[in-house]
Amino acid sequence: MSTPVASRTAPTEHPVLDLLAERWSPRAYDAENTIDDSRLNAALEAARWSPSANNSQPWRFIVARRGTALHAQVVDALVEFNQLWAVNAAVLVVAIAETESEDGSPITHALYDLGQAVAHFSVQAHHDGLFVHQMSGFNPDIVREFADLPARFTATTVIAVGELGDASVLPERLQEREIAPRVRRPLSESVILSA
Repeated sequence: MSTPVASRTAPTEHPVLDLLAERWSPRAYDAENTIDDSRLNAALEAARWSPSANNSQPWRFIVARRGTALHAQVVDALVEFNQLWAVNAAVLVVAIAETESEDGSPITHALYDLGQAVAHFSVQAHHDGLFVHQMSGFNPDIVREFADLPARFTATTVIAVGELGDASVLPERLQEREIAPRVRRPLSESVILSA
């Protein structure tokens, strides 16, 4: 029997695009479905065309499909809590920031620009019927080792991507999170100055 999921549409204070209000980060992924290349490539293409300072594009991605040795390596890099559910995602994407240029000078905006690229990725993926959950709970040193990343690259987040699964297959504590109402602090607490 499947676990009912409350409406995932955000209760916004002001109107936003439906696509943005409906986007959410599940943990229940269908462990059988695969992602066709067209949808995955569309999300990566959206990331490619996100803005970046001086068009430097300081982002790279590791794309690991479920059932591959690479996917297993990414799962092994996750903290145990994330391993419980992310193993079922059809694809795990490691988002990598290029924090230094080839000449060794710092790229100070790398994390900001990578964040924009991942945001574009997630919105395009959601538009195409995929679900994305970003995780900071992983060991970037493990990724550095298996991917043989040069020092100027920093694995920053892991992104689970796939079809929505049944929340009832999750451990009980995760089921509760999956069906809980969505909440955010009021907008007035995020805007610290306004004139």
